[in-house]
Amino acid sequence: MIPLVEPVASLAPEELIRTARHAVLAGIGEEGQRRLAAARIAVVGAGGLGSPVLLALAAAGVGELIVIDDDVVERTNLQRQLMHRVDDIGAPKTSSAARAIRDLSPLTQVREENSRLTPQNARDLLGGAHVVIDGSDTFDTRSAVASATDELGMPLVWGAVQEWSAQATVFWSRPPEGHAPVTLGDVFPPDSVGEPPTCAQVGVLGALCVQVGGLLATEAIKLITGAGEPLLGRLVVIDALRSRHDIVPLAPRRTP
Repeated sequence: MIPLVEPVASLAPEELIRTARHAVLAGIGEEGQRRLAAARIAVVGAGGLGSPVLLALAAAGVGELIVIDDDVVERTNLQRQLMHRVDDIGAPKTSSAARAIRDLSPLTQVREENSRLTPQNARDLLGGAHVVIDGSDTFDTRSAVASATDELGMPLVWGAVQEWSAQATVFWSRPPEGHAPVTLGDVFPPDSVGEPPTCAQVGVLGALCVQVGGLLATEAIKLITGAGEPLLGRLVVIDALRSRHDIVPLAPRRTP
């Protein structure tokens, strides 16, 4: 893969020390770390998936994180949203996220967007990002995110968790040569999807959120640095209860 981001010229001495284990990692190295420092990643949702995603990307030294969420921290969130603390209850999730990010990576810039992403504002909220990660919890929001990223031509790292099950992939309407342009609408056509039950109704395994959030962060890091093979055209399906991980191939829908 061609890296998405040109590297910054240099890293601060303290950042070189903090991210030293990336500098010796095949596929990233010192140059890849400078690419991460130049990256701007938008994360939709600062909850079950957004929490581990934001923590992992901050720790990785991403230069700017855009945190988009209009909710506040509730006590029931703390079972799975590991970025937030008891002292954050009642505070906007974006504020709690900004605090956690700065504690891990003082040089990472945080843009707090304490608003609900809609079809009307999606392009404004996501514009300028190199990668978008969708950890939202309603299909309306997911559809708005997907439509905006499709129009903007940027990669969408996508994940979903419910009960003991999870899915993850990378959608991209304008991928590099050799990759099919698979989008959310190819896999889940809007007219075929109802509103899924909420976590409050059916529950969700907190540890699985951490696992999938780490996977989504890894995909974003790979896209930024050009390391490895991203999940383009492939959907990871996780059944945590039975310890199964399957890969489902994806392709664009055929038009009549």
